[in-house]
Amino acid sequence: MAPENLKRILMIEDEPDIRTVAELALEAIGGFELTACESGQKALEQIDECKPQLIVLDVMMPCMDGPETLKAIRRLPGYATTPAVFMTAKVQSDEVQNYLALGAAGVIPKPFDPLTLADQIREIWNEACAIG
Repeated sequence: MAPENLKRILMIEDEPDIRTVAELALEAIGGFELTACESGQKALEQIDECKPQLIVLDVMMPCMDGPETLKAIRRLPGYATTPAVFMTAKVQSDEVQNYLALGAAGVIPKPFDPLTLADQIREIWNEACAIG
């Protein structure tokens, strides 16, 4: 069975510049519907509104970091298995293993290439759907 098409993405990123570039990359280039939040708390408030099929999280954020935010999202009804992708500059292999152990479907290194970001996310989505 082919995976359903990915349309709705929730992105949680505290850096406005990175959010702007990612919005361009995912909406203009990728054709996705993107909801971008600047904090884990905002994401928890908006998640039911945007009903994301995939969640992209920054790892290093003030207050709630990416792993904490993902744990909080996992406790919400309907989001226990929503594929999540961490975006981070911390991509040593042991760090990547930790993110995957937390239940991430993939890790995208920062800085990312805006021209290939949508493809990277689609690839992770297709792999996550194939396993699921």
